[in-house]
Amino acid sequence: MVTEAKHVFFVDDEPNVCLSVGRTLRQIGLDVHVFTTPEDCFEQLRFTTCDLLISDLKMPGMDGMELLGKVKCLMPSLPVLIVTGYGDIPAAIKAVKAGAYDFIQKPLSRQVLISAVTSILEEAAASTAKRKPLTPREMTVLRLILAGKNNREIAALLHRSVKTIDFHRANIMQKLDAHNAVELVERAIALVPGFRRHPDIGR
Repeated sequence: MVTEAKHVFFVDDEPNVCLSVGRTLRQIGLDVHVFTTPEDCFEQLRFTTCDLLISDLKMPGMDGMELLGKVKCLMPSLPVLIVTGYGDIPAAIKAVKAGAYDFIQKPLSRQVLISAVTSILEEAAASTAKRKPLTPREMTVLRLILAGKNNREIAALLHRSVKTIDFHRANIMQKLDAHNAVELVERAIALVPGFRRHPDIGR
C-alpha cells in the first residue's frame, strides 16, 4: 500500500475504463487524473506533478508508443506503465525497450493493477530517497534558477564566479536526476516550499 499521496495519470480512449481505473486507484489513496486522449494527457504533464503515467498502447490518433516517446523527451525519469490488449505482447515489449517501466494486459485485474502501481511507486520513492541532499548553497542557487536567473546573474548576486555557479548547477541537476529545465521544475515543486513556476522556466 502506498502511504504517501502520489499523483498518477491514466490515459485510455474508453471512458468506462478510465472511470474504473480512477476509482480503483483512488481507493488506495492516490491522486488520479484520467484522460481519454493522449494529447490532453501530454499537455497536462507540462503543468501538473506526475509520479506515474499509465497509458493504453493502442488508441486513435496519438497512440501509446508516440505518447511514451514524447514523455521520455519531456521527463526522462517519469515511470510509464503500458496497458496492452491480448495479442499485443510484441508491441508491449517494444514499448519497454523504448523506456516504459513495465506493461500489464487487458482486461485489467484490480489486484494486478494495484500491485504493479504500488511496486513502481515504492521503487521510485526508494530511488529518490537514496539521492544526496542539496547543500544550503545549492538550495540558494536552485531558488535563483527557479526565479528565472541565468548563471551569470546568479554569480553576480552571490559574488561567485560563473564557473562556480556552473559547478553548482551541474550538481543540482545530478542530485535531482533532472536532465532538462522541465524536469528540474518538477523536482523543485516538491523540494522548495512555496515554489511557483517562473514563466520562462521549462519553455
